[in-house]
Amino acid sequence: MTSETINGGISFWYATDGIPSPRAPLTGDATADIAIVGGGYTGLWTAYYLKRADPSLRVTVLEQRFCGYGASGRNGGWLYNGIAGRDRYAALHGREAAQRLQRAMNETVTEVIETAAKESMDADVHRGGVLEVARTPAQLTRLKAFHEAEAAFGETDRVLLGATDTRARIDIAGAVGSSWTPHGARIHPAKLVKALADTCERLGVTIHEATPVTGIAPRRAITPYGTVRAPYVLRCTEGFTAALKGHRRTWLPMNSSMIVTAPLPPATWERIGWEDRATLGDTAHAYMYAQRTADDRIALGGRGVPYRFGSRTDHDGRTQPATIAALTRVLTDFFPQLTGVPVTHAWSGVLGVPRDWCATVALDRSTGLGWAGGYVGSGVATANLAARTLRDLVRLDSGRSGPTGLTALPWVGHRVRRWEPEPFRWLGVHALYAAYREADRREAASHTPGTAALARLADRVSGRH
Repeated sequence: MTSETINGGISFWYATDGIPSPRAPLTGDATADIAIVGGGYTGLWTAYYLKRADPSLRVTVLEQRFCGYGASGRNGGWLYNGIAGRDRYAALHGREAAQRLQRAMNETVTEVIETAAKESMDADVHRGGVLEVARTPAQLTRLKAFHEAEAAFGETDRVLLGATDTRARIDIAGAVGSSWTPHGARIHPAKLVKALADTCERLGVTIHEATPVTGIAPRRAITPYGTVRAPYVLRCTEGFTAALKGHRRTWLPMNSSMIVTAPLPPATWERIGWEDRATLGDTAHAYMYAQRTADDRIALGGRGVPYRFGSRTDHDGRTQPATIAALTRVLTDFFPQLTGVPVTHAWSGVLGVPRDWCATVALDRSTGLGWAGGYVGSGVATANLAARTLRDLVRLDSGRSGPTGLTALPWVGHRVRRWEPEPFRWLGVHALYAAYREADRREAASHTPGTAALARLADRVSGRH
């Protein structure tokens, strides 16, 4: 980190595109057909699809700060087909059900791209796919197993690459192999969420910002400024769910941090490659994720300090100097030629993690309460699928339509146990990520193809596998 690095300010994405003009808060009691709590991707896509399906519906979105203040405006810009919990859903509901869920996610990438184009949402979308790379023998073993698993779930267009072909795409130091899928695209997160909010308003959705929801009850969303009553109240709060009364242990707010470089000159890009602008990840236990931005920077993220005691969340995206330094080391480890290149921005945000690491969407027909989330870092696309599923569940319950393929997906109605109380939650999460980092160090030092036993133990304890 240097004195020139801007730390916080919500995210780099807002530094380039600006904070949106504020919308009016709620000013008293109100009624709606559907009240949506949370103005991120899930809430806004849900509002969008409900209004597109039935323009007469009165849809109100309540957002505590401004639309896109949370993960939707801070993420790594990965629009891709990963979904949390697929293997568990296969175990619970059968492989065919999990394959249907995966196909729906594959199709969601195209759905977002085509809808953004149709609605003139300019979000720097570039469909270059996703490249996931291995840099140690153990990572290569996991990569090959991952590649085979994806193919078994129907992703027959995925490509396995050796070291030479990997580095021909992106010249990553030490790369020994990679797996590429076409089901992914790079986006500018803040541009997408801002355009989505504007589109919702154009369709007639009411959005109240600076309106924190302090409680959710059957057919009521309660705020300091009034209560919105509606037959359906949908909770779309992802990493901020723990702030709601009664939900402290529902989903854990996992912290993720990012840095971004100064724009790189053409000569540097000639050395690195990355011409297809695929989003980039690795198969380390404490993994990284990155993109080549529209203005030719590298934006790179990782876990940093994974969790704050008591499920607390940050206010402005500021991250610890040690995390910035660690992410900078990852950057220069992957790309040694970038040593000394300025890191211009750093920030952080939270994502929602259920105890069994399974994303879910549900509607309680007896209370009218619905929810979606627990995306574990893959929410850019998953939020869209969840929103369309919430739309179909609401329309099914209200008699506006019958069951659909989305309402029959295995994540619908899934419930998990709550996270442990403090201090066990804090101690457990920090111990697990310390174990993952140590496992990465051991794998890099040993040059053996097997996954470190420490990581396998951490996976079992955490519930990830």
